[in-house]
Amino acid sequence: MQNIRSLFIALAGVTVFAAMALFTVSLTLAVGGILTVLMVARAISLRMKPAPVRAKAKTNSQREMRIWNDGRGTIIDL
Repeated sequence: MQNIRSLFIALAGVTVFAAMALFTVSLTLAVGGILTVLMVARAISLRMKPAPVRAKAKTNSQREMRIWNDGRGTIIDL
């Protein structure tokens, strides 16, 4: 009778250990999957952001810089 009880307790311990290990592995995979989805979504959203457009001055006529004061401050027209 003592042997059967010891065997049952050992099997229960192994079962609890296996369940905890399985829970830990599944939790690790779930967190890894969530982080992967977030990283992919961030990379896609950064790639879809439009590139800034730079305005260029007309090169047909070379204008000189104009500076004047309108009473509220100096204005510099490039």
